[in-house]
Amino acid sequence: MNMRFEQIWLALPFPAFVIDAQVNIAEINDAAEVFCMASKKQMRGKPLQEFAREGSAVVDAVAQAQGGMRSVVLHDVQVGWGGQARGVANVQATRLGEGEVLLMLHPRSIADKMDRSLSHRNAARSVAGMAAMLAHEIRNPLAGISGAAQLLSSTLGPEDRELTTVIEDEAKRIGDLVNRVEAFGDMGPGVVAAVNIHDILDRAKRAAAAGFAKHIRFSEVFDPSIPPTAGNADQLMQVLLNLLKNAAEAMRAGGAITLKTAFRPGVRLALPGKRSQSLPIEISIKDNGPGIAPAILDDVFEPFVSTKAGGTGLGLSLVSKIIADHGGIVDCKSDSNGTEFRLLLPVWKEETR
Repeated sequence: MNMRFEQIWLALPFPAFVIDAQVNIAEINDAAEVFCMASKKQMRGKPLQEFAREGSAVVDAVAQAQGGMRSVVLHDVQVGWGGQARGVANVQATRLGEGEVLLMLHPRSIADKMDRSLSHRNAARSVAGMAAMLAHEIRNPLAGISGAAQLLSSTLGPEDRELTTVIEDEAKRIGDLVNRVEAFGDMGPGVVAAVNIHDILDRAKRAAAAGFAKHIRFSEVFDPSIPPTAGNADQLMQVLLNLLKNAAEAMRAGGAITLKTAFRPGVRLALPGKRSQSLPIEISIKDNGPGIAPAILDDVFEPFVSTKAGGTGLGLSLVSKIIADHGGIVDCKSDSNGTEFRLLLPVWKEETR
């Protein structure tokens, strides 16, 4: 491949492959490595069917292009790769000549994901504004109700005292909810420093295993080459604990959580003014629970949307806000085999300070 075309090929923002006449993968660009979560070395020269199952829409599109159709475009295809779902994409296969096919995938873009993250953050800010306005008005009556219930209980018999206990407990629950909603204040990432994400993951795992995730088996697949990320260690710890708690509560004894990290240098986010932000640090938290109901999967990061009976629906919204404040992205994939939350974060640079 000539140098000029090689530069264009590597700069393509969407996954692209050259498939040879034997339906082997001949070339892969950087975006395809990121999308497929596999290296060029792992894929080059291998049969396409080894990664995209025989009979899949991707393989069918290539076969149609090789069979005589100049170009085949399939819309809204659920793309699987290496046995794992990789999301919905438009699939385009174009015959190049002598059996070769240019295969391109157009998945939901990183920019779309960031737009959703910003939307979640703005929604969280709206919740915070409402909470700040109402907190004073709510807390004062609550304190009066709780105090009156305590005084009343001292004059009642055991049976009636149970009712005042209910009043006190409910008043405390409302107060706790107000406190949690106030956590959505526009606090930003706070003090940003170089953070070793493996240290944070290890701390979060140990805290989880000693408490709410005692019944869960943990496994780790860490990339030791990952550089520090730019962030606030306490807030990132809060994010990881929240995700681990959700995963643990979704599973019974014997469930498993896999913590995985990877360095994906091809992931870049377009910014205004022809600038871009690299988000190469990937953190994955995957469980083997029953999965999230499809009806709410697209809305799990919205405030007050909960997957749990009695849940407030604030935890994942706070996760999305914190990661967005760090300049990153959080994404969720789920089916009946489990749920995976994936965080993409920037690398620490001295000028970040």
